[in-house]
Amino acid sequence: MIEFYLNGHKIRTDAPPGSGLLGFIRNEQGLKGTKLVCKEGECAACAVLAGALEGGRVRYQNMCSCIMPLANAHGRHIVTIEGLNGEELTPVQQAMVDCHGSQCGFCTPGFVVSLTGALLGEERPGYAQLHKAIDGNICRCTGYKSIERAAQRIAEELPKEGHGLETLIREGYLPAYFGQMAAKLAALAAPSRTVLPEEEPATAPPLFLGGGTDLLVQKPRKVEAGAVQPVFGQPELKGVKVENGRCTVGAAATATELEQTGILQSILYPQEDSFFHLLSSSPIRNMSTVGGNLANASPIGDFTILFLALDSRIRLRDGLRERTLPLKDFYLGYKKMDRRPEEYLASIEFEIPKKDVCFSFEKVSARRCLDIASVNTAAALEVDEGNVIRTAHLSAGGVGPIPMYLRQTAGFLQGKLMDEQLLKEALAVMQEEISPISDARGSADYKRRLLRQLVLAHFHKAMPKFLP
Repeated sequence: MIEFYLNGHKIRTDAPPGSGLLGFIRNEQGLKGTKLVCKEGECAACAVLAGALEGGRVRYQNMCSCIMPLANAHGRHIVTIEGLNGEELTPVQQAMVDCHGSQCGFCTPGFVVSLTGALLGEERPGYAQLHKAIDGNICRCTGYKSIERAAQRIAEELPKEGHGLETLIREGYLPAYFGQMAAKLAALAAPSRTVLPEEEPATAPPLFLGGGTDLLVQKPRKVEAGAVQPVFGQPELKGVKVENGRCTVGAAATATELEQTGILQSILYPQEDSFFHLLSSSPIRNMSTVGGNLANASPIGDFTILFLALDSRIRLRDGLRERTLPLKDFYLGYKKMDRRPEEYLASIEFEIPKKDVCFSFEKVSARRCLDIASVNTAAALEVDEGNVIRTAHLSAGGVGPIPMYLRQTAGFLQGKLMDEQLLKEALAVMQEEISPISDARGSADYKRRLLRQLVLAHFHKAMPKFLP
């Protein structure tokens, strides 16, 4: 049984856990304000707020309901546009009206929901935070400037003192029932059953389902009709922990959770705060899990390429057994992994690079943001003062059937004095190691040239004096 609050009402349903939340909202509950447009999480016209109880308060995030499994609403407070106001417009809605932020109106509910969600953080947001909150919302009419003016007005008119839930309710940004949600969520059933079965499965293994940001796009019918084991929000698979120089990331940790730890930003060289901005939009980062990105086995998965260069290990479980293996040994062929059907990914672990290690990530796509890579690559290079490469780890995506750890190239570089001739020879080894194909994201020759330039960028960061 799935239990959650939809706006101010408690929901109990035995609908398929893999079915979409948006269909349930619109068809079963008759709330038509949340729009179905792209069905891919691209436009956020379907945006809802999903609130989870954390430390005695409800923490809200905007998410795309069109690709959100119904099971992932369990134990949460789901807020649609209908749940944000009563008989009068909220200040957020009024700002959209006054600044002419709506034309056809189809995208407007999503913008209002996302902007309102940005107000629910612990600190009073400024324009930059409001602008970031709508980075996943698409408007095909206004050209965005009127919506940006609305966001600016919201930022200026927010109460200067006493930012918090009580203030937002008093000033009409939120309805009064928001003040009761922490107590109501605390009384709900605990998260759905653990993913750690006590014995070998008697039937076919279930489909382990994380954020759904890929499966509900590619295989929605299979997910809805199949035996699904939700892992999103499972406590034993959450969290990011640093201990004794090693970082352990739970497979169900979201991209946003990892971003908020600041761990990857501190590793990337130089400081590259834009890394997560390159991955996806805010609502997708709020939903997508790190383990899902790895288990998807996409040859161009951004997290996969990054973790390969960190020489990471993954932990697999099946309830009775547990094993670890290097991530670079996990991928056997296109969409084929060293994973038994009953196994699920529990965590990924890596040693935090030393300060003298240059860690670099590069990505090129048709659009700079919110797009799948044509080619992506990461490198961890430790170079001493004499330009000797002590250690080298290189990875590349989009240039083979799997996310590639460039073993031959990395091995060729290790322990050698860096000079122009060595770099030329290493690039030649790399070209022999990869096997790109021509597709919608570029020709094979283009991808070879592109990876060459991106690898040169890695070395430029590691040795700027050597490669001006």
